[in-house]
Amino acid sequence: MGGEERELGEGSNVKANAKRRRRTWLKRKEKWLVVLGVVLHAVYMLSIFDIYFKSPIVHGMDLVTPRFKAPAKRLVLLVADGLRADKFFESDSEGKFRAPFLRSVIKEKGRWGVSHARPPTESRPGHVSIIAGFYEDPSAVTKGWKANPVEFDSVFNRSRHTFSYGSPDIVPIFCAGLPHTTWNSYPHDFEDFATDASFLDEWSFDQFKGLLNRSKEDPKLKELLLQDNLVVFLHLLGCDSNGHAHRPYSSIYLNNVAVVDSIAERVYNLLEDYYRDNRTSYVFTADHGMHDKGSHGDGHPSNTDTPLVVWGAGVKHPKPVSSSNHSDCGFRFVDEHMHDTPTPTKWGLHGIERVDVNQADIAPLMSTLLGLPCPVNSVGSLPLDYIDMIKEDEVEAVVANTKQILNQFLRKSQTKQSNSLYFKPFKPLGDYSSLLDKIEDLISIRDYAVARKLSEDLRVLALQGLHYFQTYDWLMLMTVIILGYIGWMTYIVLHVLQSYTSLAGYMFRKEQADHQTDNTRKVQLCGCLFLGLLCIILFKEHSPPLYHAYTSMTVFLWTQIFSEYRFIKALWKELYGRRINYFAKILAIGVFSVFILEFLVNSFTQRKLYTWCFLVSGVISFLYLLKLIPWRSGIPIFVCVACWFLSVFTLMPAEIPDNNRLVIGSGVMIIMIGVAARLLDLHTEGNKFWLSICNHDKKQPKFPMLFQLQALLVGLSSVMVSISTSHRTQKQELLALHQITNWSIAGISIVLPLFSANGLLSRLTSIFLGFAPTFLLLSIGYEAVFYGALALALMAWILVENTLIYSSKVNRFSSSFNNMEDNVILDGRYLQLSDVRIPLIFMVLFNVAFFGTGNFASIASFEISSVYRFITVFSPFLMAALLIFKLFIPFLLVICVFSAITKLNRLPRLGCYFLVILFSDVMTMHFFFLVRNTGSWMEIGNSISHFGIVSAQVVFVLLLFAVTNIYTKDINIGSADRSSRKAM
Repeated sequence: MGGEERELGEGSNVKANAKRRRRTWLKRKEKWLVVLGVVLHAVYMLSIFDIYFKSPIVHGMDLVTPRFKAPAKRLVLLVADGLRADKFFESDSEGKFRAPFLRSVIKEKGRWGVSHARPPTESRPGHVSIIAGFYEDPSAVTKGWKANPVEFDSVFNRSRHTFSYGSPDIVPIFCAGLPHTTWNSYPHDFEDFATDASFLDEWSFDQFKGLLNRSKEDPKLKELLLQDNLVVFLHLLGCDSNGHAHRPYSSIYLNNVAVVDSIAERVYNLLEDYYRDNRTSYVFTADHGMHDKGSHGDGHPSNTDTPLVVWGAGVKHPKPVSSSNHSDCGFRFVDEHMHDTPTPTKWGLHGIERVDVNQADIAPLMSTLLGLPCPVNSVGSLPLDYIDMIKEDEVEAVVANTKQILNQFLRKSQTKQSNSLYFKPFKPLGDYSSLLDKIEDLISIRDYAVARKLSEDLRVLALQGLHYFQTYDWLMLMTVIILGYIGWMTYIVLHVLQSYTSLAGYMFRKEQADHQTDNTRKVQLCGCLFLGLLCIILFKEHSPPLYHAYTSMTVFLWTQIFSEYRFIKALWKELYGRRINYFAKILAIGVFSVFILEFLVNSFTQRKLYTWCFLVSGVISFLYLLKLIPWRSGIPIFVCVACWFLSVFTLMPAEIPDNNRLVIGSGVMIIMIGVAARLLDLHTEGNKFWLSICNHDKKQPKFPMLFQLQALLVGLSSVMVSISTSHRTQKQELLALHQITNWSIAGISIVLPLFSANGLLSRLTSIFLGFAPTFLLLSIGYEAVFYGALALALMAWILVENTLIYSSKVNRFSSSFNNMEDNVILDGRYLQLSDVRIPLIFMVLFNVAFFGTGNFASIASFEISSVYRFITVFSPFLMAALLIFKLFIPFLLVICVFSAITKLNRLPRLGCYFLVILFSDVMTMHFFFLVRNTGSWMEIGNSISHFGIVSAQVVFVLLLFAVTNIYTKDINIGSADRSSRKAM
């Protein structure tokens, strides 16, 4: 007997040691996995800048010298910033036109049309497009859209001298670094939205007029002005400033249209009188339009449609409309508008031919008028309908434009080929040299029509080739990144299955029994060799360092996955023996999970989806609980009402209006919720349903008056909301006494939950009341009510989970007991398939914690006035910290409840955390494909921020888990089965 007991004792010690080793291994692996996740998401987050935001600008191309005589000696560019096409061309209410001089030019002297801008319709990209001939450099996102990160060529660069006057935000971009410029700009304080900004336009004109007057007394300036290849650029900001301040339908904006027309007339008369040689060309246009709301940036026609009027030397005269004027009716402009869009009748110009262009086409137009090489980075196509040349010169101009774009293509092709071991050329331009020879032959035999057509076709192919090489690495990079995300998610799934499911104990015993690790080492060796080979290839191709990082991360993950081939094999055998019903259940849960995640993706742009979500959830929960609870209970009704109450907030505007009465009333509501929870906690003794979540400890609590103190602080914070706000509004200051009181209330209330009873409902009620005073003091309107509504919804979630546990208690505990011999999870059970609902519900509530009171696009949708009860003196870091803490409070509440529910279900919290990260990365992959590098700056910025926010959840959620663990780690779950479990 003694020998048998000794053997049993030794056997139990071996098992205990094995379990201890298993737990140590699990902790070590989890730490390593978290670090890997943080590094992986940080590296992959940078990939969007290599894929979507790479500069299209290349250097090293030769200039294409024109082979025709310059039609003009000088060119005047007038840009009316923010001038809409319709407001410029249409008549006013009295039938008079706002720009009489330029209309007379359209009818008698020159050509006209609409210049189509490409979003983002902002001043800097608009001017770059007009003057340099290319659209927004997407890599400018790295400079906050304030400057181009790469140097570029422009018409000003090619000129002999440029004279430029206007805004300090525009003129220096093109002139500050050029030696052959004379420029000036007014101070920033001139741009005052409270005044009529048309005086800014007059300032630019006066500067230029003063220059001409000075030349009469300055021989050097006079000599400079008489040279050829001169450019005069006047930037007229008035319409933009007045549009922002007063809207584009205001009298101030519309009067400003007459001002720029008057300036155009005065500039024309001034120069014609000065030179008297008819060798000056004039271009009048705008960089972007103006929306009725007084904003611009997106692709709305009011922003993309701008006027274009060209006249003077080398410009064709007006031409009557005829059916044969245009042939390419299927052509679309960069703003997606169809070619030959009908001219509105109210413009009064339907009888005169209208020639629309893309905004970037203006740069080659200006270069051709001056006989200069096109800017080497231009992608604009020369609009021949504006230029008055003989047929031979027309063709030469088109050929020069084509060669300039073709040179960019050849440079990109050459650069990529020299750095590629396996180069895939752009096949349509494989024989470009023979096409050029053919064009030259056609010109020599004077077949100008065919030569022009071939040149234009070659130009189109060259533009397609530029796009081909701009996106050359996309397939490779996207494949590597997506394989990396899939590998990471697969590895997470394997880890969860190995560590937190019933397969864990079985597989660990198999691992202990099988000491053959040779095959695992072979897999790792193969992975290292493959990674080394890829790195050598990338090195030979002179790839950026981040390319190596993306590839290394992806190969490393898949090597780790294949190293677990024995577990994967055992898992396959385990699943292979299951019935078809099990696979159907897995498929159903998978489809439902993807549906929820896609719902969350769409909710980033449509907050109202949460309203439908909670309305439907309320009805389904009501019906399900009604069926599940055998006795009469108010729980189904409460859960339904809580869901419906929360659904209201995502219908409200993201910009929260001030309403102090609502904040004070919310304080009363929060106290009432706390009192109800307290009464429930104290008066449900003897009811087995409430045993798990209520505190029925017979011992006297350490702080019996804690609840009353917390309720008092909530009431006091409501009073301080009223006192602080009214005094600050009347006296325009925050009293030091009020400030100290508010800081004290916030500081004390956050600490108090640590001293509350450790029952689930007791602790969560205390946490809810503990964060409430700070949230109320930082609230200005309906978000204070949202805090209470969110708490009710979280309570509803707890009640649903408790009902599920109560109704299936026997099955749950029996499944746990069956595995207890192998269970390495402390005080818990293994994850089951049905537990997937918990991280999914958490993700919905986690997102609604933000969407309930604001717009996910930007922290700017949250009012800075929220912090005025704590500080009024401008302190950006402290104010931002308070604002961010306010945003975090609902998150903290959701995570505290999530932690409590994992304890209630006896689930491993880290296992659920890894499932949350898994689901977040499904969303991350979707957002990866939604990143935009075209459109308005807000659309581009939002697409980046959405991808970044979801990618950062691996760190964000982990940090919040660590913070909330201070409050939730000692929550105690009551159970009728505890004594029986201890006995077992």
